[in-house]
Amino acid sequence: MNTHHDEKPLEEMDEGGEEKSIDAQNGVAVTSDGDKVLTRRILLKLDLQIIPIMALLFLCSFLDRTNVGNAKVYNMEADIHITDHQYDTGLVVYYATYIASELPSNLVLKRVSPKIWLPFLTIIWGIITMCLGFVRNYAGLMTVRAFLGAAEGGLLPGIVLYLSGMYTRGEMAFRIGLFYTSASLSGSFGGLLARGLHEIGTRSGLTGWRWIFIIEGLLTVVVGFTAYFILPNNLHTAGCLSPEERIFAQQRLLNDRPTGLGHNSREHEHEPERFAWSEVRRGIFSIQLWLTATAYFAILAGLYSFGLFLPTIIVGMGYTPNEAQLWSVIPYAVAAVLTVFVAIVSDKLRLRGVIMLFTLPVAIIGYAVISNVSNNRIKYGMTFLMATGMYASVPCVLGWNSNNSAGHYKRATTTAMQLAIANSGGFVAAFIYPKKQGPEYKRGHSVVLGLLVFAWFMVLLNVLYCRKINRDKATGKHDKFIGYRDDRDPEFVMVL
Repeated sequence: MNTHHDEKPLEEMDEGGEEKSIDAQNGVAVTSDGDKVLTRRILLKLDLQIIPIMALLFLCSFLDRTNVGNAKVYNMEADIHITDHQYDTGLVVYYATYIASELPSNLVLKRVSPKIWLPFLTIIWGIITMCLGFVRNYAGLMTVRAFLGAAEGGLLPGIVLYLSGMYTRGEMAFRIGLFYTSASLSGSFGGLLARGLHEIGTRSGLTGWRWIFIIEGLLTVVVGFTAYFILPNNLHTAGCLSPEERIFAQQRLLNDRPTGLGHNSREHEHEPERFAWSEVRRGIFSIQLWLTATAYFAILAGLYSFGLFLPTIIVGMGYTPNEAQLWSVIPYAVAAVLTVFVAIVSDKLRLRGVIMLFTLPVAIIGYAVISNVSNNRIKYGMTFLMATGMYASVPCVLGWNSNNSAGHYKRATTTAMQLAIANSGGFVAAFIYPKKQGPEYKRGHSVVLGLLVFAWFMVLLNVLYCRKINRDKATGKHDKFIGYRDDRDPEFVMVL
């Protein structure tokens, strides 16, 4: 089903007859140095308006899903009379509703509008996080955590889908890298913030750990309201751009898609894409979705469990628990910087999977060593490799799936499904590092090592699959899809 409208290519709209070239980084046509300057100005304005808000939203999401671990340190379990197993169950129920909400959220994003939907989700989960500060028993914990997962689940797939409507395919990894590093920073910042909030002590009949949830939830609500007033809905309504810049920015996105001049092109070039279940099915049964999603699943199993053993390693080096919080900042900070660097290289080369074939082995080496040594200083050194290899792979795998899915509702489906499958890694992370295996955790490290090796092969298979599709398109095997203007169109080149 053809769900796209035709647009004249930029070459036909150039009345001056000036010969155009292709910007290899962004995949869009440019006519002059003036257009390149205009592109840079547009990107700078969009980045300054959008990326800090995305980073704040994602930072709040990570803090509000992980602050239960910080509360546990301050006797939450004893205060609400739950066992370790019940605590773990509270972690698992969060991921169950989180995963279930991702696809429905992405399908309604366009109808409700990103400017409303993303801030709405943030405000709701901020309120729910505050409710965690008032739970009194196991039933209350389970109920609130379930609602928290349902509210937070739509954020990350919504952000990726939103960014794909603001930037070209060759610009996505860098932007994902910028906001995703906020997650790595939250891994260190969260512990320090929780420590400070706990110092509030018992006030109004509420103990210190409860104030962690109440204050952090309140901050999230404030961020949600702020996002509503700052985020543009789309390029057409971006207040930071002048009318000329809006037109140019929209044309850049159109030139990043197939021209649709074939026999199946639409007569009405401005007809918007309408929802169709066929596009949802096309997304669900995409081979690329399952290859990238299972690879991302393996990576997230490592990322979600990374913070579980890092403090133990640092304490084993002779530091106090409070000092361990400070030393744990360094691996996350290094990973954040290198993640942005790798994302820039990925966009510059317009490669995703190929880059991951080099970043994942860095983490694999780290886990292979840490599984077989007892020296805590060597272990601490390996955490730098582990964090960097895993975090640096995330912008590539998220951008890759979005890059190779064309058609809004197919892209909405693949983005949400990829994250739904991948976030199941949270179930694995919750159980592969039990306390009784500490402080060595050799079995847990070995499990993650095997998963990362599996991820590497899934990435390799997808690179080869995308290469085959491009080769088939070049030899005419996809000519029946000429004019479809989605990822089946021969003009649509898969990113490797």
